[in-house]
Parts: sequence; structure tokens; C-alpha cells
Amino acid sequence: MDFWEIYDLHYGPVRTFVSKMVGDEWMADDLTQDTFIKVQENLNGLKDDSKLMPWIFRIARNRCLDYFRSGAAKNKGQELTHSLQKSIEPVAQMQLEQHQMSQCVQDKICLLPETLRVALVLSDTMEMTHQEIADILGITVSNVKVRIHRARKAFKKILEQECTLEHDERSVMVCEPKTDAP
Repeated sequence: MDFWEIYDLHYGPVRTFVSKMVGDEWMADDLTQDTFIKVQENLNGLKDDSKLMPWIFRIARNRCLDYFRSGAAKNKGQELTHSLQKSIEPVAQMQLEQHQMSQCVQDKICLLPETLRVALVLSDTMEMTHQEIADILGITVSNVKVRIHRARKAFKKILEQECTLEHDERSVMVCEPKTDAP
């Protein structure tokens, strides 16, 4: 299989995964492109074609980790939301609220330890099988199941501690960070 076939086949799922991991659409585009540059540079070194998908997702995961380590991820979502609020039209208010809800939940997912976050995103967002996740992470299927269970439990706890989830007067679900009032 040549590079462009691989790119066409895997770009969408990799882009979705990266987007869910970093919570920033523009950065997801950059990191996905970086992933495929690495794939292209190292494709000749891959000896077993059956390992292609896990290999690509490991590269994508590593690109995400590099992004978080660089510190560039801090405050990106807050800057975008603030700039959108300044220029929002009333018709687009619902879209902004959906973006904010998504951003709030995404921010909370990012509070999970990396090992749990990756397992949760691959399972619940990417809808991968336990075996596919095991291949990507290089762990057993049993370990994948444990990580997903722990991730869901930890994520529920984070949401309970960090957020207030309510329906507004229009029956729209709103996620607001809890504030510590004296």
C-alpha cells in the first residue's frame, strides 16, 4: 500500500482522535499533518502491514503528548471562547453554547491521566474494539478493559466535582465549572 492510500484510509479516524485528545480543531489539523509526515518518513521501516493502524495511532498519540508537554495547550480553549463571545450574533448563540459545553467536557477529559484518557477516547469516541486499543497501546485486552472502566469512573467523579450540569430555560444542557464561593 502506498502512502496516499494509507493517508486516504486513515486520515479521518486519526484526525478525529487527535481532535478529541487536544480539544483544539486547528491544532488537531497541525498534529494530524505532523503524524502523517512521520508516517511518510518512516513507512519503509514498517515490516508488518497488519501493524499499520496501531503504529499510526501510536505516532498520533505521541504527537499529542509532545503538544501537551510543550505547554502550548494552556488557555487555547479559553482564548477561542472569549473571542467568539465578543463577536457573536444572537442567531449563533446556541452554537456557541454547544461549543462551550463541548469545550468544558473536553477540558475535563484532559484532566484524566494520559493512560486513562487515551483508552477512553479510543473506546468511546473512536469506537475502537478492545483488541484494536490493545494493539495501539501495546497492552493486553484485559488491561484495556480495566483502563476504560477506571477512565469512566474517574471522568464521572471529575464531572461531579468540577461541573454543574443543568438545563436552562430552553431545556439546553449547560455545563458550568463549579465556583468556590466563600
